[in-house]
Amino acid sequence: MSMTFDEATQALTGPGGMFELTTEDVLGEELPVFAQRAPSLRAFLQMSAGHGDKEYYIFDTGERCTYAQNLLNVAAVAASLTDRGIGKGDRVAILSANNPAWITSYWAVVSLGAVVVAMNGWWAADEIKYGLDVAEPKVLLVDQRRAERLAGVDLGDLDTIVIETDFAPLLDNDTTELPTVELAEDDPAVLLFTSGTTGKPKGALLSHRNLIGFVMTAFVLGARVRMIDPTPRGSDGATLAVFPMFHVSGMFSMATTQLVAGGTTVWTTGRFDAGKVIELTVAENISSWSGASTHIWRLLEHPDLHKVDPAQLGAVSMGGSATTPELVRATEEKFPHLKGTFGSGYGSTETGSLVSHATGPTLAADPTSVGPPLPGIAVKIVDDDGNDLGEGVDGNIVVRSALVMLGYWKNDEANAETFLPGRWVKTGDVGMLRDGELRMASRKRDLIIRGGENVYPAEIELRLEEHRTVAEVAVFGVDDRELGQKVKAVVVAKDGQIIDVEALKAHVADGLAYFKVPEFIEVRTEPMPRNASGKIMKHVLSGEAENAFIEE
Repeated sequence: MSMTFDEATQALTGPGGMFELTTEDVLGEELPVFAQRAPSLRAFLQMSAGHGDKEYYIFDTGERCTYAQNLLNVAAVAASLTDRGIGKGDRVAILSANNPAWITSYWAVVSLGAVVVAMNGWWAADEIKYGLDVAEPKVLLVDQRRAERLAGVDLGDLDTIVIETDFAPLLDNDTTELPTVELAEDDPAVLLFTSGTTGKPKGALLSHRNLIGFVMTAFVLGARVRMIDPTPRGSDGATLAVFPMFHVSGMFSMATTQLVAGGTTVWTTGRFDAGKVIELTVAENISSWSGASTHIWRLLEHPDLHKVDPAQLGAVSMGGSATTPELVRATEEKFPHLKGTFGSGYGSTETGSLVSHATGPTLAADPTSVGPPLPGIAVKIVDDDGNDLGEGVDGNIVVRSALVMLGYWKNDEANAETFLPGRWVKTGDVGMLRDGELRMASRKRDLIIRGGENVYPAEIELRLEEHRTVAEVAVFGVDDRELGQKVKAVVVAKDGQIIDVEALKAHVADGLAYFKVPEFIEVRTEPMPRNASGKIMKHVLSGEAENAFIEE
């Protein structure tokens, strides 16, 4: 028998529930935590021994690894890193495309109590050097293609391991046991760089507790969905992994959560190839697709999609960028049995990737809703002085939970700007709380102020995406002497469609106030520039910066 949203949440997280919440001191603040939880990421790894010969990961390049073999690989690499002088608190930078060495090194480093510095694999040489200067790692693991980018860059005496030529000897270590160094929940585990769509990226330092909380909260979310709608869907197959390991969706959702769940992940390499993914889906019995909106659109529009038995897929998940109503509708047309199953989550690296989640019915009622805060996570809306605005008023979204990062690495100024008393963290986003749900307006830095009126790009983007000719859209402000800013939209046409600029303006005007209608619409013939998480880089479109990312 299915339950209501609130009944399922209470059953799972209330007293005696599978994911019971209690309150404990976390970095000087009383915060909700899961009563029964792993004490460290290494404990997760040790528990994975129970999955034995089941495959943990498969790469489209042919490499496959069972859970049992993964434990042996991690133990060997951890011992080899110890021999190179890596100990608790030291930083190990990984700069590479997704590959087995990335996953093995991640688990080895956190098992040692050291810190994984997840370097953005799309960075150019100057950006890589900046990240290394900030993190000051003792070891750099790098693949050959990115090592070539660093030719001529002075790395000093940094111990550098080129994965293609130097990693195999690390696996030859005879040690078969994981490290035994004592680990605390609030010890740092990973350093992730913010996306850097504006300004220099900052290094967000996250702890074992943060990642453990993410996994447990993700389990609550999955269990709650099944309790609300127990209808079985799809085969019991593998999960598609397309996000890079240096992004929370790759590291947290795939490499970590799937390990704890005993799942099998199938990883793609190189530029996203929808045709290859369809082949992998059939060959490896993938029952769950996961990707950014661009990935899902390409899959839905690929001529070979018919090769996938719709009944095989039990879930299509969209992350990294906004989930639009048009994409949900298109997915439901191709996979009618998944109608109503799509959700939209909200979070950021700084908040441990999870804040709230909206179910299908919620999204259908209001596309701006990202749902109520997840269990154990508090959200409030404040003004620029930190005063609580209550429900129904747009303001700054701030979040507090045990998933919130330790802070920005060696950046006191950014920490002072980002944290409010009580370890509330500013997200940089604008929204409101209404009836317990969080509704997004925009990122604060994206806000357009036109003649004194606040204009939220997300609202206009949703409207434009409803038009039958539009595949991609980005809205931002351009300077204007009289009004301060005017609204500009950049659009990309769907295949075979021709965009009529005046018709688009009329479409927006038919649903939104006059001052929200774009004065300028630019029709772009190339796909939008996106970062590794799938977000459109508006600062590149507006000409404020060049696209330095190198997608391979």
